Amino acid sequence: MARGRQIPGRQLSRRSLIGGTAALAGAGTLAAAGTGTAAAAAATASRTVDVAIVGAGLAGLTAARDLVATGRTVAVLEARDRVGGRVVNLPLANGGVTEGGGEFIGPTQDRIKALADSLGVTTFATYNTGKNLLYKDGRKTAYATDGLLGSVPPVDAAGLANAAIVQASLDDMARQVPVDAPWTAAKAAEWDRQTFESWLRANAVIPSAKFLLDVACTSIFSAEPRELSLLFVLFYIAAAGNEQTPGTLERLTETANGAQELRFVGGSQLVPVKLAATLGDRVVLNAPVRTISRSGSSYVVTADGVTVTAKRVVVAVPPPLAARISYDPLLPAGRDQLTQRLPMASVGKAIAVYDTPFWRADGLNGQVVSDTGAISSTFDNSPPDASYGALMGFIEADKMRALDAAPADTVKAAVLADFATYFGDRAKSPTSFVLQRWNNEAYTRGGPVSIAAPGVLTQYGPALREPVGGIHWAGTETSVHWMGFMDGAVRSGERVAKEVLGAL
Repeated sequence: MARGRQIPGRQLSRRSLIGGTAALAGAGTLAAAGTGTAAAAAATASRTVDVAIVGAGLAGLTAARDLVATGRTVAVLEARDRVGGRVVNLPLANGGVTEGGGEFIGPTQDRIKALADSLGVTTFATYNTGKNLLYKDGRKTAYATDGLLGSVPPVDAAGLANAAIVQASLDDMARQVPVDAPWTAAKAAEWDRQTFESWLRANAVIPSAKFLLDVACTSIFSAEPRELSLLFVLFYIAAAGNEQTPGTLERLTETANGAQELRFVGGSQLVPVKLAATLGDRVVLNAPVRTISRSGSSYVVTADGVTVTAKRVVVAVPPPLAARISYDPLLPAGRDQLTQRLPMASVGKAIAVYDTPFWRADGLNGQVVSDTGAISSTFDNSPPDASYGALMGFIEADKMRALDAAPADTVKAAVLADFATYFGDRAKSPTSFVLQRWNNEAYTRGGPVSIAAPGVLTQYGPALREPVGGIHWAGTETSVHWMGFMDGAVRSGERVAKEVLGAL
């Protein structure tokens, strides 16, 4: 996850990469629909294909790639004017880009790495040289990340000991959770009856330990501990690995050797943009899907400006958005009830740009953990050549919701005040500033992932991936490894393509 704002000027370069700005009827060519004449042409477009795919994020595009490779015909319908879903590059005034959504990858995230490699998108190490900062109780403490404690903030000894016990307990419980069916764990009912908050209160008994676990929770999920089922948290930890390597909480939270280890040269959205380019005019932009209807042995997918008839349909959007599509016949109650109970978490990213990454000269790596302000965690988002500096801060959970309706200038002022608290007065005067509020995105409404409260997984979990007739489900929420991350999205696309091929 890895993690708004229509930015003027984004559309041209993306459309040129995907294959044009008009949608043509008749011959069945589906391309990115623009405005004016192009949009009018799109209104008459229709096509018959083997598989219609809803959503041009990493999941939908990966599924399309794999289906096309077997000779199947596809149409990918995307509501936005861009591809990538929760992965987006934000243009900067200096001509650079920064990541407004999914950004980092790390060990065991094999599928996103393999996809990027196949497209010629390279990686570089997240800047991690120098000391981290802990800002707690009004006091700023710099600490090394290569000592005995690693990157654990230096709270009091009792808190560190308690936090270590809690982490070990979570990892041990997570190893008991089957990643493909967490609701079948031996203690699933017990764990799904309680929130992560209630479990932490009983186990993280030292206040500083509770602080560390609270920060870990909001950093990983962009949600408060009270919002999450303990079973869901344990599954998420278990999923932070691959088929050979069990997941751990440490892998979720760490930079070096963890989920934040690497970034993509040119920004993470290069991966879906280049992938979409290989699909050409099979990808249709500005086409939000409104209805999916059964018609005999086929399905009719109706979107703004285009209608697609297909043998099978893949819905590769977050569960709450999948629920906003009208289905005929109605979905089974279990599937619909599931999507009613998987809300999106709440997240924003704020990036301030400077002439240089000045904090590096102070021996800092740009990473902060804080107990106050709008920004409780930060990263150095500078490019690999350090030609300019960029500080990125996450706005998460309650803090994001409190600023959802605030004017952009108010958010900017709050963010820069926090950056100045952490890095000094030079942080008050960026050369530019960009803000991504995912809660306010029409076709996402939060992020980085859907979350489950108590009772959801044990009661409704089996409906998460179960096809409904010829309708199949994809998206990072359906992945058994790295749910909520770009890797999970790619994995889900690969899985659903095999599932569809087996059914055709």
